[in-house]
Amino acid sequence: MASSVVMAGLDPRLSGLFLWTRRMTLILLRSSRFATVWTRKGINAMRHKNSVYHGILQHVPWGWFEKSVQEHGGDKGVRSLTMRDQFNALLFGQLAGAVSLREIECGLESHKARLYHVHAKPVKRSTLADANVSRPVAVFAGLFAKLMKQAHRGLRRSLEETVYLIDSTSFRLNELSKDWARFSTGVCGAKAHIVYDADAVCPVYMAVTAANVNDITAAKDMPIEAGATYVFDLGYYDYAWWAKLDAAGCRIVTRFKSNTPLREIEERTVVEGGPVLSDRVGFLPARQAKNRKNPFGDPVREVRVVIDTGKILRILSNGLDASAEEIAALYRRRWDIELFFRWIKQNLKIKKFLGTSENAIRIQVAVALIAYLLLRLAHAAHKTELTLIAFTRLVRSNLMHLKRLDRLLGDGIETPADNRQMAFQCL
Repeated sequence: MASSVVMAGLDPRLSGLFLWTRRMTLILLRSSRFATVWTRKGINAMRHKNSVYHGILQHVPWGWFEKSVQEHGGDKGVRSLTMRDQFNALLFGQLAGAVSLREIECGLESHKARLYHVHAKPVKRSTLADANVSRPVAVFAGLFAKLMKQAHRGLRRSLEETVYLIDSTSFRLNELSKDWARFSTGVCGAKAHIVYDADAVCPVYMAVTAANVNDITAAKDMPIEAGATYVFDLGYYDYAWWAKLDAAGCRIVTRFKSNTPLREIEERTVVEGGPVLSDRVGFLPARQAKNRKNPFGDPVREVRVVIDTGKILRILSNGLDASAEEIAALYRRRWDIELFFRWIKQNLKIKKFLGTSENAIRIQVAVALIAYLLLRLAHAAHKTELTLIAFTRLVRSNLMHLKRLDRLLGDGIETPADNRQMAFQCL
């Protein structure tokens, strides 16, 4: 008796195989339930699922990275550990919470079978330590700058509303770094100088110096974006630098020193009973320290506010058109960069360093901030309801697990089982 079988949902080539043999029935279940899949050539192959670490690395511009390595000669004369291997190892250490070279070495070795798909490999701690001393930090600094632009895409508001916060944070180093980072007798340290975009919640500039470098000295090398608002504290008290910002059309919000007088030319009214006590317009002293002439001759605002602790702050700004409440609110946003510093110190590894040289310290800080940007990009791309801190903790817990980033809380099953695999019709 002639008969045929119609197999719904199967590859036509498989149906042809059944009709040609007429002796066996091929039953194909949903491939997501098994570890094998049919390739285009009909070959039965193992199903591959990417790790969480692979998902994070998807946001790295590898083409740009390899070009930068070539431009800076980063892999010149290298026999075993390329700069990509070095970056993978350091980034793995940041995301996994490793606090030593040995921990990075052991962690990578334990996940050796899953490193192939992320183009990584186990490393020896001595080789990694040597690479941190000698490889060009410019490659990592450039990658950080590249990712900053990528992170800001679609997040930045109009230029007039852009608020940049400037500050620095210090790191304690041991005596082995005394050749370049001595701060005082028995104390060594480094500083990370940051310009932070308060709206995009991302840094836009980073520089690492010895701790004895003044904040204003580092600030003079920072790029200035015309028309933006810059908020900073007393560490950046320099009339010449303020004049440079003012000439670029930037709005300045900072604090007066307690001994800086204001030559008043106008008193503005304020709301009775509010936190703003007074609002005055005037001129700064004609001279700064050491009898230097003050190059900043434009009028400024002095907004006196009382904070929750009862302390009175004298806030300075060259924004004559904004309200006193707006000036006070802008200065209050300085707290955002303090929260950023707290976040990276609590969730990334920049309290304990893997090396002692200036190059090694700069590389580790750069990779830590790169890790922050990659987490931000991954968090934004998957539009998860998790907070960034919760997302970061789950990434750390599942770093080398075969999971999708949007299913960190799931069981790893991508699609539910479907019992309707095929239908038979007999003639």
